[in-house]
Amino acid sequence: QVHLVESGGGLVQPGGSLRLSCAASGFAFDWYAVGWFRQAPGKEREGVSCITNPTRYTPDYSPSVEGRFTASRDNAKSAAYLEMNGLKPEDTAEYYCAVSFCASADCKDFVCSLRPQYYDYWGQGTQVNVSS
Repeated sequence: QVHLVESGGGLVQPGGSLRLSCAASGFAFDWYAVGWFRQAPGKEREGVSCITNPTRYTPDYSPSVEGRFTASRDNAKSAAYLEMNGLKPEDTAEYYCAVSFCASADCKDFVCSLRPQYYDYWGQGTQVNVSS
């Protein structure tokens, strides 16, 4: 059974940092791209970042987080991470990790998308609040 579990959310002051984790189980993690999404109350789900094979492609980021957030993954641990620095109040949202099938081991020939409709499995989310 596929499981994605996010952790690491919380309350942080503006300018602070958080590191989100996504623990995967029940499937071949290295065959999937990992996306990070967020959704604030009353807003649509927004793609934040996606990562496939970091030895071939750099992660993709939305303009709103470019330069502040860093995505990474550890296939040996079936885990993905989102390092968030310089947090702003507008970063407040529920954050989700999701996976998209690459159709190849290590996602070596796959370019990921920030569009949620391309993702197959989702976690339950972790709340990030940025406030003074």
